[in-house]
Amino acid sequence: MPAHGAAAPWHTEPWHADPYVRALHAGHGPLFLRRADGWMLPLDVERWCADADVADRTVLRRCQGPILDIGCGPGRLVAALAIHGRPCLGIDVSQAAVDRTIRGGGPALCRSVFEPLPGEGRWGTALLIDGNIGIGGDPRALLTRVAQLMAPDGLLVVEAAGADVDERVRVRVDDGRGGVGTAFPWARVGVRALLHHAHAVGWELVEQWTARDRGFVSLRHAPPLPRSPTEH
Repeated sequence: MPAHGAAAPWHTEPWHADPYVRALHAGHGPLFLRRADGWMLPLDVERWCADADVADRTVLRRCQGPILDIGCGPGRLVAALAIHGRPCLGIDVSQAAVDRTIRGGGPALCRSVFEPLPGEGRWGTALLIDGNIGIGGDPRALLTRVAQLMAPDGLLVVEAAGADVDERVRVRVDDGRGGVGTAFPWARVGVRALLHHAHAVGWELVEQWTARDRGFVSLRHAPPLPRSPTEH
């Protein structure tokens, strides 16, 4: 795994794996992230492929300015924003997810968050929902990268894991029926760990809330303190 603060690796292969693509086309699972020890995390494909729900709308109401949905998946949040005329963009490394987002009426690009992106330094809100704080397997590296994308007063909304967990692992997409994708790095962090990692790279807590048993935090990146005249 990359060290905290190091550039996180990115690649598109895992989310082009047949189990994930098949699930997106079908609009349902079963689908899991499977660790090397056999433990499997269920992925809520049905919710991802549906319209934005009550919990999602608590996130959307807090969005300000142009909105970047990082790891947009099939695009329910981007579609909901676009319907109301909100300037937004979804990015995802899966072309199948991007295609579904566009068909649903949301603008999207097949791009990693660690690649150059439109509007760097000008996004009013960034979203890391549905476990996407795990992208790259290093929350601090991801949070550092997101800070580069934001406008000076930008808001980051993150969905944390329901458990009090802080782990970096390698996982595969698994359909539970023998279909398995390529291994890739991932992370899971609960609220306590998320706030610890965020504070370490300059983010400050704005708000914390729960909706439909899903936990969210909003953060702003603190500007660096001015150097004193005696510093060289």
